[in-house]
Amino acid sequence: MEKRIDKANYYLNIAKAVADRSTCLRKKAGAVIVNNDEIISTGYNGAPRGRANCIDLGYCTKKKMFPDIRHGGYDACRSVHAEQNALISASRKNMIGATLYLVLYRTDTGEYDPGSNSCQMCRKMIINSGITKVVVRINDNEYQTIDVEEWINNDDLIDGKMTY
Repeated sequence: MEKRIDKANYYLNIAKAVADRSTCLRKKAGAVIVNNDEIISTGYNGAPRGRANCIDLGYCTKKKMFPDIRHGGYDACRSVHAEQNALISASRKNMIGATLYLVLYRTDTGEYDPGSNSCQMCRKMIINSGITKVVVRINDNEYQTIDVEEWINNDDLIDGKMTY
């Protein structure tokens, strides 16, 4: 008898399909916000509406300006993050108590980026949205569940705790 896929992997598979729409040359990201077993919104990383995408330009502006930086340099990036696009497409009243499912993978290898997670700006926006959990894909079947309350209680922007 065939085993049915669990709900987290179901929504993560949808987030992976959303990520495939990404226009970033370095990393594809997809986010799906779910509340009460209903998809509220989706988002992928890409340039703001009407602006040229990196796939259209043929180069990554962030990598061009900061060739050695892995984390940070977000002001040089053309993309709006997947989480941000999902958040701005949803009503806050629908996000209170919701879960955000997040998939990030590298374009050069197609592999999930180990330890990938929301950046500080996205974390702040997720906290304010009322979302209570973030589920991040680790591999095709495994994922990490983050209680957003941990981001509030363990504020890594205080006392220089933030790491890159």
